[in-house]
Amino acid sequence: MMDWTDRHYRYFMRLITKRVLLYTEMITTGAILKGNRHRYLSFSREEFPLSLQLGGDNPSHLAECAKIGEDYGYSEINLNAGCPSDRVQNGSFGACLMKEPEKVADMVSSMKSKVKLPVTVKHRIGINGKESLDDLVYFVKTIREAGVDRVIVHARIAILEGLSPAENRTVPPLRYEDVRSLKSEFPDLPVEINGGIKTLHEIDEHLSFVDGVMIGRAAYENPYLFSEVDSLYYKEVNPGYSRSEVLEHLRDYIRNMSSEGVKPHHVLRHALGLYFGCEGARFFRRFFSENMHGSSVDYTVIDRFLSESKQSNQVKA
Repeated sequence: MMDWTDRHYRYFMRLITKRVLLYTEMITTGAILKGNRHRYLSFSREEFPLSLQLGGDNPSHLAECAKIGEDYGYSEINLNAGCPSDRVQNGSFGACLMKEPEKVADMVSSMKSKVKLPVTVKHRIGINGKESLDDLVYFVKTIREAGVDRVIVHARIAILEGLSPAENRTVPPLRYEDVRSLKSEFPDLPVEINGGIKTLHEIDEHLSFVDGVMIGRAAYENPYLFSEVDSLYYKEVNPGYSRSEVLEHLRDYIRNMSSEGVKPHHVLRHALGLYFGCEGARFFRRFFSENMHGSSVDYTVIDRFLSESKQSNQVKA
């Protein structure tokens, strides 16, 4: 979810669900060790619980970054072994790590030696050339022996040559049965499933076979889907806010973040799916697409929307 799940998106999601584990964008070890560390790692306490997703191929660098993440207060450390982009492949990490299970095991072991947090791995069911169930089982067996605490499995292979990252999210067929078989092979290892899951009904179906569900694109396209998750799966009595209340809290957040140079569109771009499936969703998206940019725009753009939508009766949730 590069360029998507930044700290502003995560704050927005916390207005909808308090309990779901959120993930950072994948942050490379080089960015942390050589770049502006605070820029990449800082987060609001409201975002907690929060997993730091790392990208890298050097076990000692990953271990160092895991320790830094623990000191920052993250809930867990996650290694990305599923991203298929050319940029990631050129760095010899992401999905291409599935070629080398023993190397991934070394990474897991190194991180486990430095932190007390859970260390998890997000990966595919395979890559082209290593795409059988036996290959998948061997990969997970190897990292399990290194101490991995949980695996999150995107139920597609990654095709490392010839497909774009977007195509790799849609073209290789979903093979949910492979993830279910994997769970049967490792009944004591928490296994989560990811890929193409969009509804609460689908979540329920998968939870009959695996331990958890990760939602990617649907969490961005239809974020208010998560408004029911806390009550359904965590038995919270009073979960979340209404859509209009979410916007009111975002207004206050934008006002507070303006002192750090955060512009309204940095936050509001993540909220364009808030009214997904509702009457007036198009009006909502159009209003903010047209009005959230510009040097004079501030937090009051939300007040304008709430006032105009009420007067015109355009939006109904």
